[in-house]
Amino acid sequence: QVQLVESGGGLVQAGGSLTLSCTASGRIFGSLIMGWFRQAPAKEREFVAAISRSGDRTTYAGSVEGQFTISRDNDKSTLYLRMNNLKPEDTAVYYCAGDPTIGVLPRVQSRNYDFWGQGTQVTVSS
Repeated sequence: QVQLVESGGGLVQAGGSLTLSCTASGRIFGSLIMGWFRQAPAKEREFVAAISRSGDRTTYAGSVEGQFTISRDNDKSTLYLRMNNLKPEDTAVYYCAGDPTIGVLPRVQSRNYDFWGQGTQVTVSS
């Protein structure tokens, strides 16, 4: 089992930046593929970015490619999401998630992730 706790959300003006963090406990963080998802009001949860166990492979949703950067520090058991040039449409609750599956690349489907944090709110004002 693993516990995930997100932090770093908040209110920011359009064009601003935020860095989200997700700290893991209870299981070796480095054994998990990690991902970020988000859910806006009245919308389904959507994939944002994912990263391999070692951090050498990443994948992004097309809507955030070049704008967001996912990274991890396995020594600190922490996942990050750097978000630049934020837009009002980036407003959502952001969730980190862990996928324990062996032998796969980072995946985009939420059903593949077994462990989830409680989410952190990001609000971008225009």
